Amino acid sequence: MVIAITLVISALSKNLNLFYSPSELLEGNITPGNIIRAGGMVTSGSIKKSTDSLEVVFSITDFKNSILVTYEGILPDLFSENAGVVVKGFLREDGSFLAQEVLAKHDENYMPPEVAKILESKE
Repeated sequence: MVIAITLVISALSKNLNLFYSPSELLEGNITPGNIIRAGGMVTSGSIKKSTDSLEVVFSITDFKNSILVTYEGILPDLFSENAGVVVKGFLREDGSFLAQEVLAKHDENYMPPEVAKILESKE
């Protein structure tokens, strides 16, 4: 019975999608390659779209630190500079973030609660 419980807890902890701010990612306690969620505000002037693919590179910030994010795919319609965003993917060895999914706010008054909490504590 103890072995079964240990296996279940181990499996669940490996599949958790925790939320991290750019500052937490830069602290170096995250193992590169593990799927996680990160979020913050899209840094003004940081969005660079490829002319020959769907790749986009941008920076997210918690107003203390920033991290570079690369994503290949169609961005949400409301994705923009100075807007809250949550990205799901993994940290690379070089410290940048490779996103597999990008979630943007859905109206001008909404921000993901995790992002709002982190940004309030950093201001």
